[in-house]
Amino acid sequence: MMTAFDRLGYGTYKLEDGEECAAGVAHAVETGYRHVDTAQGYDNEASVGDGIDRSGVDRDDLFVATKLSTDNLSYDDAVETARASRDRLGVDSIDLLYVHWPINSYDPAETLPALDDLVDDGVIDRIGLSNFEPDQLDEAIDRLDHDVFAHQVECHPLLQQERLREYAVDDGHWLVAYSPIARNRVADVDALREVAAAHDATPAQVSLAWLLSKERVAPIPKAADHGHVEENWAAREIDLTDDQIARIDGLDRGERVVDFAEAPWN
Repeated sequence: MMTAFDRLGYGTYKLEDGEECAAGVAHAVETGYRHVDTAQGYDNEASVGDGIDRSGVDRDDLFVATKLSTDNLSYDDAVETARASRDRLGVDSIDLLYVHWPINSYDPAETLPALDDLVDDGVIDRIGLSNFEPDQLDEAIDRLDHDVFAHQVECHPLLQQERLREYAVDDGHWLVAYSPIARNRVADVDALREVAAAHDATPAQVSLAWLLSKERVAPIPKAADHGHVEENWAAREIDLTDDQIARIDGLDRGERVVDFAEAPWN
């Protein structure tokens, strides 16, 4: 039986200190999160596994995702390092394995068959892609034997990713939103502050509630501070009005937090 996917996840980017990460994951799980997101490149998979153990919640009730680093995308490297990630996480199988970026060693002819074989061999349960452009998604979905379960990209009120959100709905996969509060740039947006005031909430909570109002979108906010972790979880209770959603829909600036020369969109 595969673990159910929970839309509001807990991101662990930059939680590199072993104790901070393990304590953060344990607290997040105790708060209610059941979807935990990490990556080989975050150097914290073992600490995520420690945090899961500490939480006392049954592993089968959690959904754990990780990502293949850009140097590990040849067939042999993908297969070998996915198994190593599974062992570091301390799980029987990885619920969701992403290609972190389609750059460097990414080769559809090598990387994608490795993902299919990892599913067939029971190392991973589901395939994910991350930071792909639509034409790259087309090619990957075409080549893979198994369905793409999720596509992870930066998405928040200032970068709304309408085209990729529509693609997710049409294809039936999840768009998993990283940096869903734009590293708190949302706190400086008047419209978000006004909507937040109407709900006795924060702009960050409103941004998460807006993402949760969208079809097939799953935000994964990262937070080390325990209070922020709990505030993010409470965003599930915010019920935005249609007018408020429409107002936030109008904020898109195409403003990226994560951007660099080799990124697929450049």
